[in-house]
Amino acid sequence: MTSVISVPPSLDEHSFEQVFEQLALVPEGDKILVDARHARWASPYGLTALLCVAQSRADRMGFAVPEHADTVSYWSRTGFFRHAAELYDMHGTVPRARDAHESDVLLEITPITKSDDVHGVVGRIQQKAADILHGQLNLDTAITGAFGMTLSEACQNIVEHAGLGGWVAVQTYKYARRLGRRVVVIAVCDAGVGFRKSLESSPGHRRSDRWDDAMALEDAVLRAVSRFRHGDKGRGQGLAGIRRFVGRWDGKLSVRSGAARIAITPDWDEDVPMTEGLPFFPGAQMQVTIPERLGEAPVRARSAGASRARPRGTL
Repeated sequence: MTSVISVPPSLDEHSFEQVFEQLALVPEGDKILVDARHARWASPYGLTALLCVAQSRADRMGFAVPEHADTVSYWSRTGFFRHAAELYDMHGTVPRARDAHESDVLLEITPITKSDDVHGVVGRIQQKAADILHGQLNLDTAITGAFGMTLSEACQNIVEHAGLGGWVAVQTYKYARRLGRRVVVIAVCDAGVGFRKSLESSPGHRRSDRWDDAMALEDAVLRAVSRFRHGDKGRGQGLAGIRRFVGRWDGKLSVRSGAARIAITPDWDEDVPMTEGLPFFPGAQMQVTIPERLGEAPVRARSAGASRARPRGTL
């Protein structure tokens, strides 16, 4: 018997929870078919997380290719099928790998397994990032270096903490429903050990009754705690730097790991600071969203630092 995981028509950081929910119900060892035939759109988070799904199980899964020609064309340009074919048994018409390429609005999906990959990604997109951030999003020139640093820090987290490798993708598009402006979105996803296990491996870790995925995310994202922090006060600043970057440019940061998700949200977004009790999925899945600037001074994002003071698990 094969369990079918239905991919929703629109796949982003929120709707992907439907995939995680279905996946969590399938016993380990059962056959799985990820059915994306009816998918019409996917964010960088959706595409990179789909690759992580294939890495999350020991048995190779099947993957049903989208039926709509526009969807297939776009997913092909992102490089998705080239990577998916190495992880899934593909069903349907798969475009030739040579159709995949980068454009002026996206950085195709790139695997991250070692530090050299991080340097390669950041170095390759410097000029493209400048074109996108200044030319399309009207952002200050000061953002270019910070953008590259943020991308580097996010990818470096995979190298240092995931233990399995991961994926990064960048795209700009019109965020019409929530914002009415263009945004640049960075997605960095892996199916590795996750923040909780990573922090538990630190010699200085002291487990408490409150210790869980949510507390691990708060430690890592809000308090700059790292498994390398023990005896090295300079470590653990990567996520802190990303958080400062997001606040400076009125952006949003969300990180999912294990069974929890934390979000640093600007005024234009209604996401909640902390969500718990999610279906467990290994690794960490991060998204950074930076909006187009309309001329006003950037507004600092709301802090999620008070998330422990409010009821946990509130949606």
